[in-house]
Amino acid sequence: MNLSHYTKEFSYNIRLAYPVILGMLGHTIVGIVDNVMVGRIGPTELAAVSLANSFVFVAMSLGIGFSTAITPMAAAADGKKDVEEGRTVFHHGLYLCTILGLILFGLILLFKPIMGLMGQPENVVELAKPFLDVVAFSLVPLIVFQGYKQFADGMSETKYSMWATILGNIVNVFLNYVLIYGIWFFPQLGMMGAAIGTLVSRFVMLGYMHYRMQKKERFQPFFEDFALNKIKRSVNISIIKLGAPSSMQMFFEVGLFTGAVWLSGCLGVANQAANQIALSLASFTFMFAMGLSVAATIRVGNQRGLEDYKKLRIVAFSIFLLAIILEIIFALFFVLFHKLLPGLFIDMGNLEDLAKNTEVVAIASELLLVAAVFQISDGIQVVMLGALRGLQDVKVPMYMTFVAYWVVGFPTSIYLGFFTELKATGIWLGLLAGLTTAALFLYIRFAGLTKRLILQKPKV
Repeated sequence: MNLSHYTKEFSYNIRLAYPVILGMLGHTIVGIVDNVMVGRIGPTELAAVSLANSFVFVAMSLGIGFSTAITPMAAAADGKKDVEEGRTVFHHGLYLCTILGLILFGLILLFKPIMGLMGQPENVVELAKPFLDVVAFSLVPLIVFQGYKQFADGMSETKYSMWATILGNIVNVFLNYVLIYGIWFFPQLGMMGAAIGTLVSRFVMLGYMHYRMQKKERFQPFFEDFALNKIKRSVNISIIKLGAPSSMQMFFEVGLFTGAVWLSGCLGVANQAANQIALSLASFTFMFAMGLSVAATIRVGNQRGLEDYKKLRIVAFSIFLLAIILEIIFALFFVLFHKLLPGLFIDMGNLEDLAKNTEVVAIASELLLVAAVFQISDGIQVVMLGALRGLQDVKVPMYMTFVAYWVVGFPTSIYLGFFTELKATGIWLGLLAGLTTAALFLYIRFAGLTKRLILQKPKV
C-alpha cells in the first residue's frame, strides 16, 4: 500500500482533530497563564503552584482518563445511527463523571497532608496548601465538563468543547490579571488569584457546554428522559470496565511526570521551578498529539461499528504518520529556541531573585533539549492509545503503560537524577526512556491486533 492511501486521510483527520487540539490547548494554557503570571511574583511561588498542581494533575488524569471511555462508545453508537444507545451512554457517562469529580476532590483533601512528608521546601509547602484547596474543587466542574465533551467528540461534534475552552481561558486570563496583581477595585490576592481564576473558568466552561449542546437539534434527543431511577447498574459497569483501564493508562503517564515534579523538588526550588517551566511547554505541544489521539478514537470507533477493519487500519496509521510529522516540527522548535523560551516565565528584571532566576532558566533550557527528543515518542504512544481505545482494547495497554512508566521510566529518573551529575536533566531522561518504551509496546499491540481482526473477518 503506497503513501497516498494514508496522506489522503490527512485533510479529514485535521478537520476532526483541530477543534479538539484547540480545546486541549485551552486546558494547558490555563496552567501556562497561571505559571507565567505567578512566575512574575517569584520562583518560590512558582514552585508552590507546581507542587499543588502536581496533586491536581494526578487526580485530573484519573477523571479525564475515565471520561475517555464515553468517546468510543458514543462513536460506535453514531456509526450504527442508534439514538437509544447513544442516549444511554450520555446519561450514564454524565452520572459517573459527576460522582467521580466529587470523589477526586475529596481524595485530594484527604491526601493533602502528604505534602509535608515529601521532602519539599517548607515555605513552598505552606504556600501550596491553600492554593490546592481551591484548584482541587475546580475538578468537579471540569470532570462533568469532560462527560459532555467526550460524548460530543464521539458524535464527531468537536467544536463545542473548543469554544467552551476558549471562553474559559478568556475568563481565566482576566481574573488572573485582576486578582493576582490587584487591578482596578479587585483585591491583590497573589497566587490565590490564579486559583480562583481557574475555578471560575471551569464552571463557565461547563455552563457553556451544557447550553450549546442542549440548543443543538442533533443533541436534543440525547437530553430526553434523564432520571436517576433509569440509571442501570449494568450500563455503569460497562462504562467502568472501559473507563477504569483508560483512567489508569493516563494516571501512569501523568504520575510519571508528577513524580518528576516531586523528584525535582527534592533537588531544590530552582530545579522544581525549571521543571515546571519545561513541563508547561512540553504539555503545550503534547496537546496536538492528544487531539490527534481523540481523532483516532473517533474514527477507529466508527470503523469498528461498521466492522471495516482494513479502512480502520488505514485511518489509524494516517493519524499516526501525521502525529510523527507534527512532533518532529515541535522537536526542532524546542532545539532552536531552548535558551529563549524559559525567559518568558521568569522576571529577569527582579534583582532580588536574579541569581536564582538565572539558575532556573539555565536548567529549564537543558530540560527542553530532552523534551525535544521525547516529543516524538510521546506523540506515537498517545495516538496508539487513542486508536486502541477506539477498538475498546484498554486492559492490555494499561499493563503495558505501567511497565513502561513505572518499571522502566521512574527508576531511570531516580538513578540518573540522584546518583549521577545529571540531576534534573537525568530525571527527564528517565521520562524519555518510559515514553519510548510505551510507544514501542503500544505500536506492536495495535499492529498485531488489527492484523488479526482483518484475517478473522469472514469474506462476503
